[in-house]
Amino acid sequence: MVWDLLVRLFHWALVATFVVAYFSHGGYLPVHRVSGYAIAALVVARVAWGFVGSTHARFADFVPGPGSLARYLQLLARGREPRYIGHNPAGGAMIVVMLVLLAALCITGVVLDTPWFRDDRDFKEVHEGLTDAMLVCIVLHLVGVVLASWRHRENLVAAMISGRKRA
Repeated sequence: MVWDLLVRLFHWALVATFVVAYFSHGGYLPVHRVSGYAIAALVVARVAWGFVGSTHARFADFVPGPGSLARYLQLLARGREPRYIGHNPAGGAMIVVMLVLLAALCITGVVLDTPWFRDDRDFKEVHEGLTDAMLVCIVLHLVGVVLASWRHRENLVAAMISGRKRA
């Protein structure tokens, strides 16, 4: 068992709420608002779980330092990256980036929900820019999952459903 139930529920709930938020930003503002607040609650829960959760859920287990990330990326470029039971350093770094982006998206969304900023075009552009950055990270995340699954001959999507990976 690698990923506990809370990590897996967080992951798939985040996928669902982000999709809803993304596709409801136009004419479905109440749905967009609720999904945004749900994302905020998920991010808060995941950050808390990153300090008190199970072994592979903790930030201490997967957040890399710059040196270990650079070494991993060099090995990855040569096709010699090691397999990790939990997240590899690139995946760990991506999680941090995505959590920060999601927090920023939620903060800008809350600010845009106030009467003072509701019609502020510049602030809306910041929110949209963060959304675009998140979409880039999602694509990179999916590419990383496919690459790691292929390179290490394991189905990481199935592992994020069952919580289990081979030892």
